[in-house]
Amino acid sequence: MPKIVFVQPDGRRQVVDAPVGQSLMEAATQHLVPGIVGECGGSCSCATCHVYIDEPWFSQLAPADEMEAGMLEGAVAPGPHSRLGCQVPVTDALDGLVAHVPPGQ
Repeated sequence: MPKIVFVQPDGRRQVVDAPVGQSLMEAATQHLVPGIVGECGGSCSCATCHVYIDEPWFSQLAPADEMEAGMLEGAVAPGPHSRLGCQVPVTDALDGLVAHVPPGQ
């Protein structure tokens, strides 16, 4: 099972097991990762699962679609490696992915 590393703004790390096919948001909320809420349940309509994805993982992901890009514009402190966790499905290739929780989220 792939392991995903969530990093808090203060540097605390939480490693979670995420089944293939589950989204980063689902993995985070099931493991009570602070700062990842997922209010909309994964329907790409709230940005409460916003994360920054480290390279080289970010470049391995399919680009954000128009809907996700629009939601990211309203997210807390969006950056060049921002993604909505609900739109990133876990795959075996993402084992070890590092996702940072934005400050103030």
